[in-house]
Amino acid sequence: MASSVKISVLGCGFGAALSALWQSNGHSVTAWTKFQAEVDAIKRDGENTRVLPGIKLSPEINFTASISEIKDSEILVFAVPSEFIRETALAAAEFVGEKTIIVSAGKGFERVTQKRLSEVLVEVYPRNQIAVLTGPCHAEEVGKGVPTTVVCASKWKEAAFCVQENLQSETFRIYLSDDVKGCELGGALKNAIALCCGIVRGMGLGDNALAALMTRGLAEITRLSAACGAQWQTFTGLSGMGDLIITCTSELSRNGRAGKLIGEGMAAEAAVAKTGTVEGYYTAKTALELADKYKVNLPIIEQLCKILFEGERPEKALKTLMNRPVKCEKEEYWTCEFCETNTDKGDICG
Repeated sequence: MASSVKISVLGCGFGAALSALWQSNGHSVTAWTKFQAEVDAIKRDGENTRVLPGIKLSPEINFTASISEIKDSEILVFAVPSEFIRETALAAAEFVGEKTIIVSAGKGFERVTQKRLSEVLVEVYPRNQIAVLTGPCHAEEVGKGVPTTVVCASKWKEAAFCVQENLQSETFRIYLSDDVKGCELGGALKNAIALCCGIVRGMGLGDNALAALMTRGLAEITRLSAACGAQWQTFTGLSGMGDLIITCTSELSRNGRAGKLIGEGMAAEAAVAKTGTVEGYYTAKTALELADKYKVNLPIIEQLCKILFEGERPEKALKTLMNRPVKCEKEEYWTCEFCETNTDKGDICG
């Protein structure tokens, strides 16, 4: 194991699980939340009963509501919901040294700008090296020490190697990637597909429909991300297929739980309010706006947005998807004999 480093984690949901992991591996960890009541409850109960019940949090972790206590951190990890990323980054800025490595562990977009989270952090911290930590990892299981694999992406090799060397452990294996854009887009966009899978469960449909949604959903994620400049191969890995599998199949997924309520008949806005932070709700709209910008076809996410924001019934959305014109399965980066030999039909792929 690497020598002890000072790590500060912003956010006490997923952040609390990461804090427990890294403190147990001998690091000095400060975990911040802006809510003093949350700090008091964690110190009293020894766990965050609201979001991580049953995950014991050592008193050696410095839980605090004073953001100044992140000063002199060697690694600073952002684990806050995407809507709070800029607000939190600005609040922390005066306490962040130029040599501090910044790590984004969130999954989503800044709503107004449609920027990826690392892009926001680059704007706030232009002199710091920044990395992304993403992949299939539920907070509950990370906190329990369940074997987990993730990927760290950065354009700074030094930052990526530092994160891998210091934050990896016997239960938390870190792979490296140079495709920051792809890793972030995979982590964000899969939340929209997970909402769809929850809707399917709520409708009482079977495994065939779930498999179809996950597979064709991954095709849409890859298609859009490649148009945005990501490497399509990235989506065969942990931040693509891996993250999609865990979020679409697990009962721990908030996106899945909200989707299930919608599939059972609850209005989308009410389902999201009941569930809590549902990143896929706003991500779906952002994805469709990006698709329009890059001229990419996203039929599943288009129908999801109609359900979420236009009151479309899931049954009607499903019928629309199943009755689309015939297609090949090919994407632009594949070769397809059907399209090459049936020119009279035009390009039927995608």
